[in-house]
Amino acid sequence: MMRGTIAKSLDHDPHFRWRGESVTRIENLSDIVFALAMGMIILSANIPQTFEDLQAFLFNIIPAFASFILLLQIWHGHFTFFRRFGVADGRIILFNVILLFFVLFAAYPLRFAFESFFAFITGPLDNFARASLMRLDFKRSGLILSYFAMGYAAINLCFVLMYRHAIHKADTLKLTPSELTLSRGSLAMYIFMTVLCVIVAIICRLDPIYGFGGWLLVLNWPFGAWVAKKYNPEQTESDTEPETP
Repeated sequence: MMRGTIAKSLDHDPHFRWRGESVTRIENLSDIVFALAMGMIILSANIPQTFEDLQAFLFNIIPAFASFILLLQIWHGHFTFFRRFGVADGRIILFNVILLFFVLFAAYPLRFAFESFFAFITGPLDNFARASLMRLDFKRSGLILSYFAMGYAAINLCFVLMYRHAIHKADTLKLTPSELTLSRGSLAMYIFMTVLCVIVAIICRLDPIYGFGGWLLVLNWPFGAWVAKKYNPEQTESDTEPETP
């Protein structure tokens, strides 16, 4: 029992009672899709045949790693949702299927977007040789980032729908005030990311600054800090504690 308690404290949100204690077939399928998408990102490069090919392959570790981390964050959000709520009704299955479709479909564009961005960053080192090889210019880089932002917006929108559905079932799930606060904070974050990605996609598509509009995505950091402060579960718990006479 003590071993289980220790493991639970290390692998558990202290402010959320995880209701999805057992792994469902939905999660098994989702993990397979995420693993396949991660493999597509890592193995999308050609097998090195020469020393120059090997150098190019190793040079691409950085954009591949960035793509991998972003996909891992999406997986972590998916994992957290099903561990928190354990909901597997018809709507969640539908939203999850749509989410998996966009994750799988966005694997190659995601890798290409980071590779093109990395090519422009390292351009002064090789006189834009990599950008020329990828047939990139400022307009095309904006289009690439626009496609990426729209796909990322679709993924975040799926999370919005899933969290809204779970919050509507708060009474059935018997969510505590602190759990409801955390859920609303997660929902606010996904809504913000959806809107922000759509704005970035429009700017990168229509505005003359093209791909430089992608820097707006860094706004998720200050907004995330604001969400963590506003939807603080510890504050909710202190507000609901009965006053001692």
